Amino acid sequence: MEKILVIGANHGGTAAINTILTNYPNKKVVVFDKNSNISFLGCGMALWIGKQIDSAEGLFYSSKEKLENNGAKVYMETEVFHIDYINKLVYGRDKNGNEIIEDYDKLILSTGSLPIELNIPGKELENVQFVKLYQHAEDVIKKLENKKIKNVVVVGAGYIGVELAEAFKRCEKNVTLVDLASSSLTGYYDENFRDLMNENLKNHGINLRFSEKLLKLEGNENNQVTKVITDKNEYDADMVILAVGFIPNSKLAQDHLKLFKNNAILVNSYQQTSDKDVYAIGDCGTIYDNAIEEVNYIALATNAVRTGIVAAHNACGIELEGIGVQGSNGISIFGLNMVSTGLTYERALKLGFNAEYVEHTDLQKPGFIKNNNDVTLRIVYDKISRRILGAQIASKEDISMGIHVFSLAIQEKVTIDKFKLLDIFFLPHFNQPYNYFTMAALGAK
Repeated sequence: MEKILVIGANHGGTAAINTILTNYPNKKVVVFDKNSNISFLGCGMALWIGKQIDSAEGLFYSSKEKLENNGAKVYMETEVFHIDYINKLVYGRDKNGNEIIEDYDKLILSTGSLPIELNIPGKELENVQFVKLYQHAEDVIKKLENKKIKNVVVVGAGYIGVELAEAFKRCEKNVTLVDLASSSLTGYYDENFRDLMNENLKNHGINLRFSEKLLKLEGNENNQVTKVITDKNEYDADMVILAVGFIPNSKLAQDHLKLFKNNAILVNSYQQTSDKDVYAIGDCGTIYDNAIEEVNYIALATNAVRTGIVAAHNACGIELEGIGVQGSNGISIFGLNMVSTGLTYERALKLGFNAEYVEHTDLQKPGFIKNNNDVTLRIVYDKISRRILGAQIASKEDISMGIHVFSLAIQEKVTIDKFKLLDIFFLPHFNQPYNYFTMAALGAK
C-alpha cells in the first residue's frame, strides 16, 4: 500500500489528510505534528481574548482522534528534525525524546509559518508575547486575569495586530498600537480605506503610534516588561504583543528543494516542489497570484485549505491543477467591516501596472429603509487591458460577500467595462436599484 506522509496538521495539512482518507482508501496516511492540537482557527484568537466568544472549543474542527478514526496514523507533539529526501525517510522526535523514523512514497509539507522575531533588547522579558498558537492565546487570557496588567502595547498594525488591539480594549485595557509604517493595514488597503480604520480605532480609545521604530523593551527587578522604547517615544507596558508578521517555516526544505525569494518552498500549480514526490502547501509554500499573473507568497488559511486539497489529489495520482488565488481577505473591528481582493491601487502602481481606480460611496439600501449605512467601493483596473486588478469595500453593513464577485472577476480576467452592465438584482431589503457595483464601474473612463 502506497504511503503518504504529511508533516503539519493545521489547515492545509488537515485538508490534505481528510481529502486522502475520504477519496483514497487504498492509501496509507501518516502524520507528524509538533503541536498538541490540530486544526486551530487562529483567526478566532482575538475573539476569544476579547470575550466575544465564550471559549476556544469551537475554534477546533478536527483532532488526532478524528483523523485516526478515519484511518490515519498520527504522531502528535513530535517534531521532525530531518528529512532524507534521497532515501525517502522522515526523522521525528516525540516529547519524551524518542526517535521515530517513517518512510514515505509521497511527502506533503505543511509546516506553516513562524512569527518574525525582532532582535531587540528585552524580548525575553516576561509578558512579552507572540499570539499565533492556541497555547499563546491561552497564556494571554490567563495572564489578563492579573488586574495589575493595565497597559498593553501591540507592536505591528497588520490584521492580527489590529484585531488584538480591539480584543485588549474590549478587556478594558489601555491599548497602544505601534508600527513602523505610517498607518494600519498597509498592503491590504489604499490610504483612504486605512484612514477609515485608523479613525475607527482612535474613536474607540486605542492610542495609535505610527512611523515609530521599536528599539528595546525594559523591565523591572522581577524580569517583567514595564516599558516599550521607540525611536520617538516610550510607553508604559504591562504586556507587549509582538505581531510584526510571519515568515515561511521552510527549514526542512532548505538543503534539497528550490525556494522562493522569501524562502517559501517553490511549487507549481499542482503544489509539487522541485522534488516530484514532495508537495508543499499552506504558509510554507508559494501560490499563483492571478492579480499579478505570477508566483507569489500569500499566507492565508483559505489558501492553505485549497492547496491541501490540490496536493492530496495529485499525491494520490489524480491530476488536479490549482486555479490560483487573489488573496481575498477581510477584517471587522468595532463594527467597521472592510474586505479586499487582488491589488490595491498603490501596489498596482509599484508593480508597474498602468493602473487607475474608480470609487463610489452610497447607502447600501434605498434612503427610506431604516438601519442603513454607507458603503464605499473602490475598483482598481488596468487602463490598457481594462482588466480588473483589485477591489476594496468598507461599511458598517455586512458587505463581506460582495468581494467574492471581484475575486472571480480577477481570476477570470473580467474587464471593468463588462462590469458596467453586470446583471445585479434589486430588492429594497438588500440593495439599491443603482447598485454601487454598477455606479462605480460606470465611472471608469
